[in-house]
Amino acid sequence: MHKALAIVAFAGLTLPLILAAQSSGNVALPQDKGPAKIDISAYPAAQQQGYKVFVDKCAKCHTIARPINTTMTKDEWERYVKRMMHKPNSGISDTQGKTIFDFLAYDQATRKDKNPSAFSKSLSDDEIEKLKAAQH
Repeated sequence: MHKALAIVAFAGLTLPLILAAQSSGNVALPQDKGPAKIDISAYPAAQQQGYKVFVDKCAKCHTIARPINTTMTKDEWERYVKRMMHKPNSGISDTQGKTIFDFLAYDQATRKDKNPSAFSKSLSDDEIEKLKAAQH
């Protein structure tokens, strides 16, 4: 029993440090400053469920505002989701990845493609590296 309590206490103390270490390497992107939620009340039930998976999984590694305020093509979203699935500790299964992609593609077509100037284009890895250098 004492061993179980020690494990729980250790996890409770170290998990915040691990999460802080993961997020400290991230750079703040312009998209991070935008809205952090979407009104999905008019979305189909499957997309509303997809939004929940998207928020749950994607907010583990970066602000949820980042993908909400970024516009990409369907192919770019597919590559992006696959890339995120392969990040250490993402915890995104193939099924969840498909759900997230389906939501992002639907949201892109439904919300972003109607007013693309209201959203930021995705940044290249080189552009992100330049932002990192400027912020440090």
